[in-house]
Amino acid sequence: MFKRIVPILIGALAIGALLMISKWRVEPLKVSGFIEAHEIRLGSRIGGRVSAVLVAEGDEVKAGQALVELEPFDLLGREAEARANLAARQAEHARLANGYRAEEIAQAKARVGQLSADYQRLVKGPRQAEIDAARAQLDVAQARLLLAQRVHQRTSELFQTKTISADEMDRAVEELEAARGANVAAAKQLQLLEEGTRSEEIAAAKAKLDEAGAALEMMNKGFREEEIAQAKAAADAATAALEVILEQKKELRIVAPLNGVIESLELQPGDLTAPGGPVMSMIQAGELWVRAYVPERLLPTLGERVPLTLDASPGRFEGEVTFIARQAEFTPSNVQTPEERSKQVFRVKVTLREGLDRLRPGMSADVWLQPRGANP
Repeated sequence: MFKRIVPILIGALAIGALLMISKWRVEPLKVSGFIEAHEIRLGSRIGGRVSAVLVAEGDEVKAGQALVELEPFDLLGREAEARANLAARQAEHARLANGYRAEEIAQAKARVGQLSADYQRLVKGPRQAEIDAARAQLDVAQARLLLAQRVHQRTSELFQTKTISADEMDRAVEELEAARGANVAAAKQLQLLEEGTRSEEIAAAKAKLDEAGAALEMMNKGFREEEIAQAKAAADAATAALEVILEQKKELRIVAPLNGVIESLELQPGDLTAPGGPVMSMIQAGELWVRAYVPERLLPTLGERVPLTLDASPGRFEGEVTFIARQAEFTPSNVQTPEERSKQVFRVKVTLREGLDRLRPGMSADVWLQPRGANP
């Protein structure tokens, strides 16, 4: 009987010991994740036909290094047109801002002086000397008319007696008519001078003078501010249009924004690329990290140095906790931790401080942590 009880007691003790051990078992103080890096997808905002591919997959590149070149298509012609348009707009703005030339203002002043003199002459009317000269001319015309009348009378008498020919009689008649016309013209001229300038002529001269004066004042003041502002806006718009084309020309060369390694590239000269579409990808050099999800009791402090182990490389690597999420979340289904999935965890970023030359993105890694309150 006793022999049968002893194995049972031993088994019970063993089960109890196992239960106690399971209660006291220390869970692994680590969380798992994958090494990650910044992946940059490169392309051109304008797209176009590829003229040259300057790198290959796996190449290490430096910041600013040209990777792919595109054909300019019509950008060169558009640039020349934009530069010409900008030059014209700037010249127009400069013309309006500088105002009229000194020669143009001097010409306007001369015209005002001439029209002012004409207006004053018309207002004052004919001079007395002109009236006296017209009266003298009338006297001469009257004297010639009397002489022509006498000659005509004598010629008529001689013609009646058939002493002279008909031609001589015709000349006497013509001279008489000419003398009468000259006498009438001289009389009219004297009458006009004595009456003075007509009011309509004075008004017309005054209007021309006022117009020339206004034009001179406008030249002295220069162009309107609105016109200058409009010309400046047109020049600014032309400048902006040229800058857009110059920026588009920069997009003809796809360059590396930073140091890294070409990860994916499937381009050949002659291929067409879509505007804004990625044509290649690169991995940023010099920064690798592990993204892990940590339960509260293992949560490290920001800046804490922690060891990491990898299946792909022996030994330990040092990392630094550079990010801790402010809000807890449920563990993603593809992440394993010692905690149950139903419990909340915090997303943590551990940046590697060594082994950057050997480690690669995508490798699995374990981050070893200390529980809160434990001695390191």
